[in-house]
Amino acid sequence: MGARHRLGEAAVRRLNVLLELVVADPAAPTTVTTAGAVLRDHLADSLVALDLDCVRTAVAVADIGAGAGFPGLPLAIALPEARMSLVESSGRKCEFIGRAAGACGLANAEVVNARAEEWPAGRGRCALVVARAVAALPVVAEYAAPLLQIGGTLLAWRGRRDLEDERRAARVATLLGLEVAPPIKVEPYPGALNRHLHPIVKVAETPPEFPRRAGMARKRPLG
Repeated sequence: MGARHRLGEAAVRRLNVLLELVVADPAAPTTVTTAGAVLRDHLADSLVALDLDCVRTAVAVADIGAGAGFPGLPLAIALPEARMSLVESSGRKCEFIGRAAGACGLANAEVVNARAEEWPAGRGRCALVVARAVAALPVVAEYAAPLLQIGGTLLAWRGRRDLEDERRAARVATLLGLEVAPPIKVEPYPGALNRHLHPIVKVAETPPEFPRRAGMARKRPLG
């Protein structure tokens, strides 16, 4: 994994610390807790995004719905020059993310205990927004659009392609100042099946009525 993504020794050490913490900490907010599964389904699956130039070059990144800290923590380790904001509404999950960031010695990671819709400090500041296992594509697009700079990219992790979800996301994108790019099939580890990254680029200002108030994107999705 380190060789594939040209990671230095310091990054590999920090990834190992993160792996060991997830395996050993009973408070880790994930059901994936064996070493092999964490390596595959959390670390490798997060780092596959490094195959994309928009990820490698981003200097201000937000992981929305960060959960246990994936993909944000591995990407913060791999991209020490980038500022990573891990946005998570659950205080319990934020506590774990903060503990993990401290254990890994990450000076470039901040934990934001808030909903993406209720983070005004993030508006228009992100070159990249990442989202893994958060919500349907149209919902994630609404969360991310106000946070992105013009030219910035939302990158959503998905499994098997859902063409109806993609069509709805394309319709929603036009309302939010976004443009959907073709999904990218990825193989984060040998034998991985049905893994895709969905890039959505911000091409115009997001209308000021977005984000809607917290919870509305899920309750009444656009499109």
